Amino acid sequence: MAEPGTLPTGFRELEVLAMGTVLLVEALSGLSLNGLTIFSFCKTPELRTPSHLLVLSLAIADSGIGLNALFAAASILLRVSHRHWPYGSDGCQAHGFQGSLTVFASICGSAAIAWGRYHHYCTRSQLSWSTAVSLVLFVWLSSAFWAALPLLGWGHYNHEPLGTCCILDYSRGDRNFISFLFTMAFFNFLMPLFITLTSYWLMEQKLRKSGHLQVNTTLPARTLLLGWGPYALLYLYATVADVTSISPKLQMVPALIAKTVPTINAINYALGSEMFCRGIWQCLSPQRSKQDRAK
Repeated sequence: MAEPGTLPTGFRELEVLAMGTVLLVEALSGLSLNGLTIFSFCKTPELRTPSHLLVLSLAIADSGIGLNALFAAASILLRVSHRHWPYGSDGCQAHGFQGSLTVFASICGSAAIAWGRYHHYCTRSQLSWSTAVSLVLFVWLSSAFWAALPLLGWGHYNHEPLGTCCILDYSRGDRNFISFLFTMAFFNFLMPLFITLTSYWLMEQKLRKSGHLQVNTTLPARTLLLGWGPYALLYLYATVADVTSISPKLQMVPALIAKTVPTINAINYALGSEMFCRGIWQCLSPQRSKQDRAK
C-alpha cells in the first residue's frame, strides 16, 4: 500500500485519475439504474410479484456493488494528496466484507432469476411468494456466510493494488488462500454459472419452436462469465504462480470490468422488461404522480 502523499507502486498520476474516473462513472451508472429499479418496485403495485422480488434482490445487491465502487472512486479522486487506505485494518475488513457480500448476492441472484424464469416458462406455473422469499433469503444468507469466512480466518481481506479499497487477498498464494478460493469459487461462481446456463438452455430448447421465448437467454450467462471471469482467472493464476509478476495496472483490469455488471444487469432485467419499463415510466411521470396524490 502506498504511503500518504505518494502514488501507488506501478501507477502514474494520470493513470490513477483515469481509473478513479472510470470507477466513478461505473458506480453512478449502476447506482442510478438499480436505484430506479428498486424505487419502481416499491412504488408500482403491478411489479410486486414473486418473480420481480428476485429482480429486486439483484438490484439491491448490484446497488451494493455500486456503493463499493463509489467508495473506491472517492478514495482516489477526493484524497488527491493521500491516496491510501485511511480507515485502518477494521475498515478494510468491513469494506472487503461488504464488497464480497454484494458480489456473491449478485452472482447467485442472477442464477435465482434464471431458475425462476425456467420455472415460469417451462412449467407454466407461477412462482409462489414462499418460494421467491426462500430463494432471496438463501441467496443473502449464503452470501453473508461466505463473505464472513475471511473475517474468521479462512481467507483474508487486504488492499488491492491502488490501495483505495479492500478485496480478497490473492497475493499470499498459501494453502489457506487456495483452499478457500476453490471452495468459494465452486459454490459462488461455478454453480451459479451452471444453473444459469442450464436454465436458459432448457428454456430455449423448450420454447424456441413455439415462438413464446420473451427473454434474452444468452446475455445473463455472458454477463456472469465475462464480468466475473477475469477476476476468476486472476485468482486462479495466483494459486499457481507469483501474482506480483503481473503489473499492478493489469491487476486492476478485472475490477474495472466487474464494476460494469450492475449496469448491464439493470438494463437486462429491469429496462429489458416491458412491465418494469412501464413501472419506471409511471414513477417518473408527473401526470401519474398527480393521479396517485388525487387517489
